[in-house]
Amino acid sequence: MTATNQVCLVCGQSQQQVPLIAIAYQNTSYHICPQHLPMLIHKPELLAGKLPGAEGMKAAEHHD
Repeated sequence: MTATNQVCLVCGQSQQQVPLIAIAYQNTSYHICPQHLPMLIHKPELLAGKLPGAEGMKAAEHHD
């Protein structure tokens, strides 16, 4: 994924199809759609192969 690809890193939908949220990670820009943002927050390991180092990321702690 390069900075010029403005598509969701999970589903590949473009900004013409869905709103995209830009994230910066390791000096690179990525985009994710609102539908997949919870995955980044709660299950980032599922992004392995799509986001470098995702398999080692920890999920957000729940404070109920």
